[in-house]
Amino acid sequence: MDRLVVPSRTSVRDECRKPLRKQSVLKLRYLGTQVLRYCSSNSTIRQSLRLNPITVSADNSQHFDVLVIGAGPSGLASAIEAQRAGFRVVLIDKGCVVNSLYHYPANMTFFTTPELLEIGDIPFPSAHVKPTREEALEYYRKVADHYRLDIRQYERVDRVSGCDLDFTVCTTAVNAEILGALEAPERHGQAEGRTAEYRARKLVVATGYYDLPNLMRVPGEDLPKVFHYYREPHPFYDRDVVILGGKNSAAIASLELWRHGARVTLVHRGEGIHPHVKYWIKPDIENRIKSGEVTAYFTSMVKEITLDSVLIQTPRGELRLKNDFVFALTGYHPDYSFLRGLGVQLTADECRPIVNQATLETNVPGIYVAGVIVAGSRTNEIFIENGRFHGQRIAQDLKKKLPPVSS
Repeated sequence: MDRLVVPSRTSVRDECRKPLRKQSVLKLRYLGTQVLRYCSSNSTIRQSLRLNPITVSADNSQHFDVLVIGAGPSGLASAIEAQRAGFRVVLIDKGCVVNSLYHYPANMTFFTTPELLEIGDIPFPSAHVKPTREEALEYYRKVADHYRLDIRQYERVDRVSGCDLDFTVCTTAVNAEILGALEAPERHGQAEGRTAEYRARKLVVATGYYDLPNLMRVPGEDLPKVFHYYREPHPFYDRDVVILGGKNSAAIASLELWRHGARVTLVHRGEGIHPHVKYWIKPDIENRIKSGEVTAYFTSMVKEITLDSVLIQTPRGELRLKNDFVFALTGYHPDYSFLRGLGVQLTADECRPIVNQATLETNVPGIYVAGVIVAGSRTNEIFIENGRFHGQRIAQDLKKKLPPVSS
């Protein structure tokens, strides 16, 4: 490591008194880095502050104690708990912070209350009994700022190699086509940029499940008119829209689109609206269907999607519907292939990762899981409300197993 020059309190104070210009910001950043590097290189200071050495290898890979893949609420909570335990942590996400929440419907209201979404012992202030998506986005940004989390946004993890205490994670920066990704994030391409390499002693996988929709695998599903995510109703005014699904997402989208002037047809393979739909949404959508304001075909399935129609199979036979847009809100699933690529074993029936329930460490030593992926395909078992506590279990185990770095 290069010889460290520790800035004096005077030099830092003088720099802080200067007008806030780009040069001052860069100088302060440099001074701060020098202080942190000195503190982490000194064994006495490091022990008192519970810091670990900050190192950069000759090959420019960056070293961390814990690397968290996924910057959703569970990933953020895991990083906070590991950081509180004295470890140096970095988070990597192929999207933005709480990317899944960002892709929720713009006007969405949570089913739960604010305190059940809190992480890191930071209160969640809300003007409503049930917080909104916008409030949640702001809350998690503020939490990330409060803990000064090191989050590498828009970096896709391409490869993970190594073993316990010496993992290497290779990433590629992706510049999403933001406007297109708002409408169909699963289909729009990404411009690739720089690559990076990280070294970490432990990994936490908290990748969620909202990025991968459950496909119907019918002809025409890949047409530009088909969306697996619903954002807002305005662009679909005076259009013929088919909604596929019968749970919360489908019910909410149907109601919003109808109220904003779309002609809505709901198609669901079940016998009716799912019983677990939110209690204030279910009677609303059922009344709209009963009155004929929203057309519904139950015990029905899509067979084909064309440029201007949708062919469905109903109990009375095939029916072709005039159509401009389709929202296939048929659910989502975790990235099982990524977990298997890490060597993590999944149960045959529900694709649950094989973990130690007390620590959430998988069958691969040094790799932990957090959040909804712990439940495999049973994505309705784990939410922010209970997944936010996974980081505490992981941090407790890290303190037992992660050896200190010699100075």
